[in-house]
Amino acid sequence: MYSSTSNEMMYSPPPSAPPEPPQPPLFTPHSFHSMYPTPPVVPTANISANVSNKKVGITAPNFPSSHVPGPWSTGLCGCCEDVGSCCLTCWCPCVAFGRIAEIVDRGSTSCGVSGAIYLLMMSATGCSCLYSCFYRSKLRGQYFLDESPCADCCVHCCCEECALCQEYRQLQNQGFDMSIGWHGNIERQKRGIAEPPSKQNEMNRWE
Repeated sequence: MYSSTSNEMMYSPPPSAPPEPPQPPLFTPHSFHSMYPTPPVVPTANISANVSNKKVGITAPNFPSSHVPGPWSTGLCGCCEDVGSCCLTCWCPCVAFGRIAEIVDRGSTSCGVSGAIYLLMMSATGCSCLYSCFYRSKLRGQYFLDESPCADCCVHCCCEECALCQEYRQLQNQGFDMSIGWHGNIERQKRGIAEPPSKQNEMNRWE
């Protein structure tokens, strides 16, 4: 009854569905490692060895060998090596100390002022050793001497006269004329009468 042409016109296939959007690639551990490779593992033992062998930015100070404390030129009980300074210290310790203090202070204090302070402390308190031990420490610092046979305060408290004699002889062996004071020694050196020997020459002579 119906023609084939009319059947074909009346029947039309259903419209096709729209294409699906592209799916993102699946994330897998393998793909992550391919994008971001793992850095090489460095052994910690090698790192610690390199750090210990190479001290970055830290250097130890290198002090000259001449700054190592050395021995005194004479012993604490060597008072008889210089009878003149021994007698001066026994009879007038304030004068001996005043001369020592003037040389150690390099002329900033006079022998008379230092000796008067020493005599005043000795008469009022009997503890002049507390004042004189300070100059022993200062003398050691100037000439890099050992703190021997014990601490400076103990040496002066127990053997005040012997300590002053040793310090007096030490300055004499450094080339100072103790009777003319600091300024007198400077003037003598300028005139070229006698030049105080250097510390290195003095140490070579003791050896």
